[in-house]
Amino acid sequence: MNEMEQVFYLEYLEPQVFSYSNNDETYMDLLNLMYRKEFVWLIPNDDNRVADGLDLRFEWFDIHGVSRNVMDFGPCSFLEVLVVLSRGLAFTADESAEGWAWQLLINLELHKMRDPLSKYKTQKADDILETVIWRTYGIDGYGGFFPLARPKDDQRKIELWYQLNAYVGEMHPEY
Repeated sequence: MNEMEQVFYLEYLEPQVFSYSNNDETYMDLLNLMYRKEFVWLIPNDDNRVADGLDLRFEWFDIHGVSRNVMDFGPCSFLEVLVVLSRGLAFTADESAEGWAWQLLINLELHKMRDPLSKYKTQKADDILETVIWRTYGIDGYGGFFPLARPKDDQRKIELWYQLNAYVGEMHPEY
């Protein structure tokens, strides 16, 4: 992917994540950090979330009439997985994907990582991404995308889709 395509692709993803932030705040440093971080799946079926993340590229290709291989953009990023999880939450819980993306950032405490990111905050944000990717968060999901008050299982061993559904079940028991 050339640099210009990356800029346009990030401009496509950015409002899907940060539209709920205060308009005076920017998060481009965090956006770039999440985009540069490869999302590695460890649990069976989490490769489906990676595949969904790669599908975001097809959407962008279609919008811009680009004919490329999705892998020209590199491996699936943390940012792309966050976007597809927010869409999954919107599908499951009837709220906006953008609102859910912001909630996921709050759950991870990444909403505090406004521009410009200092060296310390960059390292802290990167540590948070690593915690999620390598599943070193709490058994209850705290430190991950989907913290639960009453987990039935060790969330570090549960695929993301089931974590998402358990989270919605706690947040919105009416579903």
